[in-house]
Amino acid sequence: MEFKQTENQRMIADMIRDFGARHIKPYMRAWDDSQEFPVEVFKKLGELGLMGVLVPTQYGGSGFGYLEYVTAIAEISKIDGSIGLSVAAHNSLCTGHILQFGSEEQKQKYLPKLATAEWLGAWGLTEPNTGSDAGNMRTVAVQDGDYWVINGAKNFITHGKSGNVAVVIVRTGEVGDSHGMSAFIIEKGTPGFSAGRKEDKLGMRASETTELIFEDCRVHSSQMIGNVGEGFIQAMKVLDGGRISIAALSLGIAQGAFAAALAYSQERHQFNKPISDFQGIAFKLADMSTEIEAAALLTYQAADMKNRGLDVNKESAMAKYYASEVAVRTATEGVQIFGGYGYTKDYPAEKYYRDAKLCTIGEGTSEIQKLVISRAILK
Repeated sequence: MEFKQTENQRMIADMIRDFGARHIKPYMRAWDDSQEFPVEVFKKLGELGLMGVLVPTQYGGSGFGYLEYVTAIAEISKIDGSIGLSVAAHNSLCTGHILQFGSEEQKQKYLPKLATAEWLGAWGLTEPNTGSDAGNMRTVAVQDGDYWVINGAKNFITHGKSGNVAVVIVRTGEVGDSHGMSAFIIEKGTPGFSAGRKEDKLGMRASETTELIFEDCRVHSSQMIGNVGEGFIQAMKVLDGGRISIAALSLGIAQGAFAAALAYSQERHQFNKPISDFQGIAFKLADMSTEIEAAALLTYQAADMKNRGLDVNKESAMAKYYASEVAVRTATEGVQIFGGYGYTKDYPAEKYYRDAKLCTIGEGTSEIQKLVISRAILK
């Protein structure tokens, strides 16, 4: 098995490094401090084709596959995990759901706007009291003629306030029934649809996270994706791709944290030699590098399988689980290598440390991934 970078992947990586040096690195500290969501950066990324990486060219996208997509997310996340998270959520969740399951009319209407970042997308499954227990969701849609009336709330929604359109999974049947949920495309400005509280987060602070509120929100039946009762099944398939996104995000954060720690270990001198010459530091670097390579192989394996149309339920969960844990360990050791400076905002280690933890939580916790993996291997 070989995952040597293609010309497209090298082109994407070079483009992102150049873009990041000019449009992300000079401002990321300020965005993190103020928790600002830099909408204009995503508009620029849309112009580069990075907000519709997987969208076919006929809908205004770049028409690439998952190997290019993983490269894009990882390269952005090396620079700033917040930006990588938002690009991943936009591509794989809202846009990805419409791309996978939307009607041709819905694809024609929404994908060109999403792929170019004219519109930003949000995706809503999680609720305040039903995180991974989606079968007990309390956001309900009741049919009223040609419309559905939605009441309830979603939380931890990326782009919940700034997004122009959201794909939302709501209950249309009985509690606990996996066929009792349906997915709707809801545009910003629809009466009864609004953003709630914005979360004040530990990390990923430049990626907007808010509530979505529904108060007698009337949505036409034409906005349903697929048929009544298919929403949960669709969501689970969308999350298979979403796990690859978080694996790529984790991989990028780990690579960024490692690169910073490696450079510092060679620049910092103690007892008249660089600290990388000390076995205690050198062994840390060896462990970090080895685990990152393993995470990369798992992530690109899942991406390759996804490209080939294979079932990636187990492999995407493995990639997400392992890569996210590696991101946390690498970022933690990065702070340790920086020492006291790693605990200050003047150096990059602390931001990687804060951002990495989200990777073990988003798109399902590490415990959820282990549940998915164990079910797959025990079938």
